[in-house]
Amino acid sequence: MFILRGLVYLFAVAGVAQLISLEGYQSLTAAEYSEQTLTEHLQDFMSFFSCMLFLYAARLDAKLNIAATLLGALLAMMFVRESDSLLDQYVFDGAWQSIVSIIFICVLIFLWGRFSSIYASLKEYSLQSSFGTFLAGFVTILAFSRLMGRSSFWQAVMGDSYMRLVKNIVEEGIETLGYTLILISAIELVIACRRRSKLAKIEHN
Repeated sequence: MFILRGLVYLFAVAGVAQLISLEGYQSLTAAEYSEQTLTEHLQDFMSFFSCMLFLYAARLDAKLNIAATLLGALLAMMFVRESDSLLDQYVFDGAWQSIVSIIFICVLIFLWGRFSSIYASLKEYSLQSSFGTFLAGFVTILAFSRLMGRSSFWQAVMGDSYMRLVKNIVEEGIETLGYTLILISAIELVIACRRRSKLAKIEHN
């Protein structure tokens, strides 16, 4: 089974890379890799689906309930942030900040009276195999993609031939890889939680 999972993840990452390049092949020099593109929609889908998987894992395992819920809330905030242009256009300007604030308040309400259990739950999550994959994806999104997407770097490298499109492709491509890693970590966590839940039921019976 682990070999099958490995192959699925391998082809999934390769498929994501192919989807990222699809806009370039289709639009050629007119490709923009802006907010309304397939790459951005991939990020939206993966952040939302990861959020749902983390919240599902929170229901499966009591020890990981707080940690998984926090991760789900974090991915919900990231999903809202990725959808900022749509929210600004169809709701109101600055809508994403308001929604993120609401999610944050909901998290505080959820944690009320449980603050002493946060560390234990996060420590339990750090012992899971999916923790490293999540951390790698998170750092890839928040740090690596931003550093590789600096305009000053690409202007220095390309000089007078600087094209913002190249910077966008690299930055958005790396960011999408980060979301892919987070999605894989969420899937792995659900698998681990389901396995532990089944073992607990067997032992209980």
